[in-house]
Amino acid sequence: MRKRLLATAFAALMTVAAWAQIGSPYIHDPSTVVECDGKYYTFGTGSGGLISEDGWNWHGGAVRPGGGVAPDALKIGDRYLVVYSTGDVQGVRYGSHVYAMWNKTLDPESPDFKFTDPIDIAGSNGYEDCDGIDPGLMMGPDGRLWLVYGTYFGYLRVVELDPATARAIGEPVNVALSCEAGEMIYNDGWYYLLATHGTCCSGVNSTYEIIVGRSKSPTGPYCDNLGRDMIHGGGRLLLASEPRRIGAGHFGRFVVGKGIEKFSFHFEGDLDRSGRSVLAMRALLWKDGWPVAGKPFESGEYSIVSERRGFTLELAVNNVPMNTGARGMSRNADGPVVALDDQKLEDVIGTWPQGDINLRIGPELFRPHQAWVITELNDVPGFIGGAYCKITIAGTGRALAATASREVTTVPEFTGAPEQLWRIDQLTDGTFRIMPKAVPGTDEELALVAVADSTPSLGVFDPESDNSKWNLYKH
Repeated sequence: MRKRLLATAFAALMTVAAWAQIGSPYIHDPSTVVECDGKYYTFGTGSGGLISEDGWNWHGGAVRPGGGVAPDALKIGDRYLVVYSTGDVQGVRYGSHVYAMWNKTLDPESPDFKFTDPIDIAGSNGYEDCDGIDPGLMMGPDGRLWLVYGTYFGYLRVVELDPATARAIGEPVNVALSCEAGEMIYNDGWYYLLATHGTCCSGVNSTYEIIVGRSKSPTGPYCDNLGRDMIHGGGRLLLASEPRRIGAGHFGRFVVGKGIEKFSFHFEGDLDRSGRSVLAMRALLWKDGWPVAGKPFESGEYSIVSERRGFTLELAVNNVPMNTGARGMSRNADGPVVALDDQKLEDVIGTWPQGDINLRIGPELFRPHQAWVITELNDVPGFIGGAYCKITIAGTGRALAATASREVTTVPEFTGAPEQLWRIDQLTDGTFRIMPKAVPGTDEELALVAVADSTPSLGVFDPESDNSKWNLYKH
């Protein structure tokens, strides 16, 4: 019997593209990814940043005046707030400072593109136990705006900002020590502080890793799963270095929709890209009240299993029994014990009809009509954080496709048509949403669903329903 492992248990990938974004995703200290007028933006240390038309293929071109280091960005109402930090020249200002700018758009080609003059909103004086750089922004569920800043040269601090002006309200509070690039997020009654721990700016020698603590208050205390306060060295690991990608840091959350979240970050050194710092994204999962990093998707052969019943997606063809003779119970108990081969495609494909073949959901037997090859396609536009895939029956060109009648079928050969391209998003509970790029005859977004134990179809995605959720088990 083939070994089944949940796809999220795999950390190794055969292709570079699945580990980091594709194109020219070269950036250090990326801000949280922000969508503006159908495009995606992130800003980095220095000037400018990256733009993506699809959220997967990135190139330079984002514009951010002011220079400095480690910016962050957030949309508030109909405006975009961008913050960054600088270490000022002694004699002009002492210490490090966080500056804020507003803009109506992030598109440098728009006639409305114009940043306001920067204002000094937080920082340090050069003598205190805080280096006032690496700002991170969060809008809380109550509409209050918060800024976290600081590096491993001292404390991370949190201060409230006026959401209309970005100017500080009240005094900053120390919340963590010996980490930097802080970012706050809120989930289900808890505030979470994501911070980067380890050595910075060392490329492939970086020990950067992302850690997290949580609190019922935005001003802390932030403790890890063992109750250790981050101000005393606590912090639960979210993500560290991975094979050939070193130094994970600068967390930024991106909510795709209810039940689907991702986070951006950089690897300080990518060994497959000259050791350069690259933008990457992962699914953001939640388990027992804690954020968990999803694993990058790996092209390969899978069973596609419904969360509703645990049955697998399969071609609606006659199930050909395996010819092994009578076994089991006490029959042939004295016969030799040998390993049996899996059923082979050539043993059954001649019994399948020509043309389109419909689908059903049935018990998993690891037969050829249940084996799906899922392949990432980097030669077509992707989506936020990932590439569209083709899904074919293993050993054939027969491809999964959406139909104009809002159903799913398989066609004899993959053509690359939009209804044959599939978006696979990992949900916050670890299962998957499988969605065609387009459904013929409608602009409505529909996903693969189980309308009953044995019937696959297309329907509106419901993150609360097991009918909309699938597991991918690797063969």
